Amino acid sequence: MHKLLGVFFLVWFSLQVNAQDSLAVVQDTAKTHSWKRAALFSAVIPGSGQIYNHIAMPKGKKKAYWKVPLIYAGLGATTYFVVKNNILKNDFRSEYESRKIGNAPSNFLEYDDQSLLTLYTTHRNKRDFAILGLGLVYLLNIVDAAVEAHFVNFDISEDLSLSIHPTMYNSSSYGVSFQFKFR
Repeated sequence: MHKLLGVFFLVWFSLQVNAQDSLAVVQDTAKTHSWKRAALFSAVIPGSGQIYNHIAMPKGKKKAYWKVPLIYAGLGATTYFVVKNNILKNDFRSEYESRKIGNAPSNFLEYDDQSLLTLYTTHRNKRDFAILGLGLVYLLNIVDAAVEAHFVNFDISEDLSLSIHPTMYNSSSYGVSFQFKFR
């Protein structure tokens, strides 16, 4: 009986210690929501920083997850344009090089050599702009996650107000007055 009671207290004590340790971990993570971690998550897997911020937000304010489909749509669209314009650029270049070594036109019969060079340059520039767009979407994903992480615990109270009123300083001077109230 004493051994069974001893095992019971040992298990009960270890469960109490584990519960306190896990409670301390939960309290620490709630206090230390890091913008660096959100930015790192979004840099590794785009959109994961927004999910990280969404999970950390208080119950009534959870609104960060809706940006993830937009991020992937932006990344997908810009990647599509990069690939499409790169393929067209390579096709125009190979056709031009094929004509220069004496082969008959095969793919682009309606274009002469100068038109092929112009189309090559146009699609190369479009590809380069699409690469810049891809980088911009990726960078905006990271910046959005970092900025939103700053607002996870941001409190907007009902006691804040701004009043704008027209004001007359004298008979010939008019203006606008702003009044901020913090309660």
